Amino acid sequence: MIASDFVLELCNVYYSGQVEQISCMQRLFGGIKTGVILKDVSMTVYSGEVMAVLGSKGSGKKALLDVISRRVQGPTRGQILLNNQPLSLSVFHQRCGYVTHKCDLIPGLTVEQVLYYTPTKLAGYLKKSKVKQVMADLALSQVAGRCTEYLTKSEYRRLMIGIQLIKDPVVLLLDEPTWDLNPLNTYLVISILSNAAKKYGTAIILTMEKPRSDVFPFLERVLYLCLGDVVYTGGTRQMLEYFNAIGFPCPQLENPLMYYLCLSTVDRRSRERFIESNHQIATLVEKFKMEGGIYRKASIGNHVMDLGPGGKIPLLLGKPSHLQVGWTLYSRLMTATLSFKKSGIKQTCLRLFSLPLFYFMLWLIYKDMKNFQHTFITRSGLLLNVLAGAYFIGIINCIILFPRYRTRYFQESQEGLYGGTLFLTTYNMMSIPFSFFSTAIASAIIFPLLGSFEDIMEYFYFTLILWACYIFSEQQTMAILMIVKDYLSAAIFSIYITCICVTLSSGILRSMKGLQDWLFYLTYATQARYASAFLHRQTFLNPILHEALPYNETKNCSNMNLLDASALSATDPYCRYPNGQAFLTERYSRDPTDVIFSGILDFDLNLGVTLAFALGMLIFNLFLYIIPLPAFVKAKFRE
Repeated sequence: MIASDFVLELCNVYYSGQVEQISCMQRLFGGIKTGVILKDVSMTVYSGEVMAVLGSKGSGKKALLDVISRRVQGPTRGQILLNNQPLSLSVFHQRCGYVTHKCDLIPGLTVEQVLYYTPTKLAGYLKKSKVKQVMADLALSQVAGRCTEYLTKSEYRRLMIGIQLIKDPVVLLLDEPTWDLNPLNTYLVISILSNAAKKYGTAIILTMEKPRSDVFPFLERVLYLCLGDVVYTGGTRQMLEYFNAIGFPCPQLENPLMYYLCLSTVDRRSRERFIESNHQIATLVEKFKMEGGIYRKASIGNHVMDLGPGGKIPLLLGKPSHLQVGWTLYSRLMTATLSFKKSGIKQTCLRLFSLPLFYFMLWLIYKDMKNFQHTFITRSGLLLNVLAGAYFIGIINCIILFPRYRTRYFQESQEGLYGGTLFLTTYNMMSIPFSFFSTAIASAIIFPLLGSFEDIMEYFYFTLILWACYIFSEQQTMAILMIVKDYLSAAIFSIYITCICVTLSSGILRSMKGLQDWLFYLTYATQARYASAFLHRQTFLNPILHEALPYNETKNCSNMNLLDASALSATDPYCRYPNGQAFLTERYSRDPTDVIFSGILDFDLNLGVTLAFALGMLIFNLFLYIIPLPAFVKAKFRE
């Protein structure tokens, strides 16, 4: 056994919290049922040791790990000490690790890339060497180039362990690391953890519900819990001596871990057995409180505790800088997106080609558009599809691509690696350039139907407007995904909001003069109003539409010289619009005396406000992800 420098102690820890699963609505209206989950728990574990926390479902195993990691929200009492110093949240984040039961890794990354892009203070050659060492220790070297979505359960669990080991923790907590693994892989995972504990000098605490006998040699310590009470904690070999001394020897050929687990479990098969087992466990708990102190603190092996002057050594070593973490996150996002694996190709295609493909389909439908009277309505319909396409493709892409990164963020934020602002900043730095290139390509496809490439600035403004709409809808959906876990519900909600805005504010499906006053003034608060007005002005003041267009190939409307579309319709139902300006007047002018280019169709106003909406939503999300949400909301994304 190597010399050890760290010891973790829990002294008389109590914890009260939620004792049953309830819905979010019940939480909001005070329907939380709480109770004491951990009762006077004391334990000790040294560096280089593996401790198994055993107990049936509901015994408090996971709650114990959450208390140690400072993730619980309910009231706690007692002391949690690392080398005789309080284990604060900042100390845990810097010196400890927690492998949760479920961890969602970013698809498209290989095993080696997942480890390399874990934020740590290491960089460059040192980090690459550390990654190779951890992969070798966890028997992952042979799958270093395999994507995470193609790993077996055992390989995935070992990779989750590697993500924490890459940070050199002095204490490592694991919640059910062998759950749903076959016996061979269970043995492999436990043996690897035991070797890692001794090699790195890490104190490992793991929970198990059904321990096998073949893992017994790898466990230096064990803690039995029953409904939050400690039945036994101490060395696994001393456990046999203790239970034998109090009259509960383990029968020969029995798995001692499982035998004493059954002894620590309430028997619910009948009322009589329930009362008898309950009484027996209460007796065991009281007996251990009186006689078990020597077993709890006993040091296993040749531990040499050198805590330095005063019995303390520095615990806080500092965290990587925000710049270093941000660059790691950005590199990870780009690597996952530009990967030549299936997931990477899917992400790249969605980001770059979904909008151009939609606009190409529109081009196929509208490419034979003739310059007759019906082109006014046709062009307005095309603008509706163009505007809706930018909004809805932004929503769909966000719903497909963002949740996986959001979930990983919520899980890593619990480890204190980074916050929401840094996460969104790096994500937008990756996403926004893709959306601009995609919008530019899409605009090049559809713009010839609405304008002319002779004026390159018109094309540039056209691209900017659609890009702003895309970004706004994407950021709007990201804001909804902040509190709505189900991506389908978030998509429906975001699409519903967008449909209302486009319907009422675009002036296409309903003219502005047809709106009631309160609805008209409400449109000032929507981006679709300004984006649609800009696109209509750009389209219908095209030189092609300056003169009266014929009704068809045989009927001419060249004698039209009025701007009042209603008067024209009354005199000649075939020739409704003398020019594009008349069409704009019909759709946007609420008062016939209005000047057409003032107010709602102002060029600079519409361009500036449309871009301001997109920028405002970007900034709003940065602040939204700073706001501390209720624990039960955040917990939904971390399960």
